[in-house]
Amino acid sequence: MADLLLLSYNQKQIVEVKFGVFRLKKATNLVIKGSKVVSPMRVGIISDTHIQSLDGGIELAEKLLRGPFSAVDVILHAGDHIFPDLASCFYPLPWYSVRGNMDSPQPDFPPQRVVQLADTRIGMIHGWGAPSGIEKRVLESFSTADIDVLVFGHSHRPVCRRVGSVLLLNPGSPTDRRSAPHHTVGLLHIGQTGQGVEGEIIRID
Repeated sequence: MADLLLLSYNQKQIVEVKFGVFRLKKATNLVIKGSKVVSPMRVGIISDTHIQSLDGGIELAEKLLRGPFSAVDVILHAGDHIFPDLASCFYPLPWYSVRGNMDSPQPDFPPQRVVQLADTRIGMIHGWGAPSGIEKRVLESFSTADIDVLVFGHSHRPVCRRVGSVLLLNPGSPTDRRSAPHHTVGLLHIGQTGQGVEGEIIRID
């Protein structure tokens, strides 16, 4: 038996994981046909974690994977990880990141990117500047891109609303709420209500 299982969304390779480690119990809503994973999907969204150590990353991962991310299939991080290996704490879940203003340069942390999951194109960027006007600034960064969702962070203020045809989602922060009333994360539901994508903000305290 091969010791690697190749998963892909719409035939786009995303991750290799060892048999016996990938938690299929966390993906009971997936339809797996050969190497193709088909929606519906649940996507965990976090940002501005500001984790300083491996121990802090493990503590955060345990809290989220036992709670709001217990059934997610993929995690997106919108920057300001601080601890650069935070993704390893959530292994073996597929993980996509962008670089925040507090992150050191890393090959896997581009300043912005577009990720395609099933039929949904998700723009990712951290954001910059004052909270006022940040939505306009991040939208302008993807003005020529064909996206369905735009995930961003930086302000530590949760947002989940549509601007035209684009769903804007800032998950807030699970560790440093600043002026927000609660620590929060986000979820995207792709194809779970027939068609399209829906988002939600989840309080974790």
